[in-house]
Amino acid sequence: MSGSRREFMRRAASALGAGALLDLGATNEALAEAIAAPVPRARPRAPLGQGEPVRIGVIGTGGMGTGHLESFVNAAKEGTVNVRVVGLADICQPRLSKAKEKAEAIQGAGTIETYERYRDLLERQDLHGVLIASPEHWHQRMAEDAIRAGKDVYVEKPMTLRLPQAMRLLKVTNENPSVRVNVGTQYVMTPSYNEARKLIEAGAIGKATFSQTSYCRNSKDGEWLYYEIDPAWQPGVNLDWNAWCGPGGKAPWSPEVYARWRRYRRWSTGIIGDLLVHRITPLIHAAGLGWPTRVTASGAHLVDKAMENHDQVNLNIEFENEHIMVVAGSTCNELGLETLIRGHKANIYLGGRNTTVRPERLFAEEAEERTIEGEDHGDDQAYLRGRWIQCIRTREAVPSPVELGAKVMVIVDLATRSMWEGSAFGFDPAKMRVRKL
Repeated sequence: MSGSRREFMRRAASALGAGALLDLGATNEALAEAIAAPVPRARPRAPLGQGEPVRIGVIGTGGMGTGHLESFVNAAKEGTVNVRVVGLADICQPRLSKAKEKAEAIQGAGTIETYERYRDLLERQDLHGVLIASPEHWHQRMAEDAIRAGKDVYVEKPMTLRLPQAMRLLKVTNENPSVRVNVGTQYVMTPSYNEARKLIEAGAIGKATFSQTSYCRNSKDGEWLYYEIDPAWQPGVNLDWNAWCGPGGKAPWSPEVYARWRRYRRWSTGIIGDLLVHRITPLIHAAGLGWPTRVTASGAHLVDKAMENHDQVNLNIEFENEHIMVVAGSTCNELGLETLIRGHKANIYLGGRNTTVRPERLFAEEAEERTIEGEDHGDDQAYLRGRWIQCIRTREAVPSPVELGAKVMVIVDLATRSMWEGSAFGFDPAKMRVRKL
């Protein structure tokens, strides 16, 4: 390998590692290097016979990962989803053992293997897919490794921690179209959003001008403190702290960070990445929006001043197809904004199964208010998991694709920068570049 080639590979690896991804000021360099780095080719998929259960593994057995795990084994037991969990991976042995015990109490003893290294799980030749429920600074690397191993992927939200990671994952999935990668933003399954998309495509509201949404909740002591700290955790004994830090770079052991990393700027974007992606994603899908091109955001510490990330955020987002979105997020007040899409001729109100269309006063004689009742498919998250398993079997397109996740990550990344740096930020989707405005 020539010196220049070796230096390129070193810098590309760096772009996907700690430094460039965690330095918000290095986004364009990191974007260019992440996109330019060579893309792995997926190995052949494990064969799946007709009527055979889809065999999956779960990476990350914290609260979210264990929740997904229990839902899978319960669905299999009830006969609603033909799936079998065969492996779990986590760097924390106490969590791994508890998750295995819970799942095998339903699925059957001795049916699930455990792995400290997730790459060992990916080496299994019988595995069809993996669900990734690790902290978000690991999402892109684990997803790319899974794609390389020929596994289909369900990656929890937010899709990544930083924008370069999102664009890297978008490139890897685009160049491996045989692999099915689904992002865990379950509200894309909510009937009202999908009805709204049909209405907008049919011209029912005229030009969709702007939309609004929010995710607001409250607590007495502070958000994410409900994640308990286990005194049994012992780094170097039953927990590999350095492996947990991984792409985020080395850090001193902190049980607070390990259990409640969403409160910390280095490891999470807080409200934006953990909560607002739930609302922004289906709204982009419903309104048929393109790439965000300008983001302005403000954040504050109004009540929970001990949390490093903000407890109140407000976003203003402009899109390439002439649409503006207003978003509010809070962990210190639970009263949110009504979710709706405003059009030149009418407005769409979104709420669970039902979708209401109300004409603007000037167009009231041309159309009447109407409410469309959507199908009752039960819990959105369970429905999304089931659809992912179906996609593994049928090879149909996933309902929450990486391209949609990448658009959301532009908003997450630029809003985060806007709050911390006090400026608006623009994004050029043609050149894949960010600009401080």
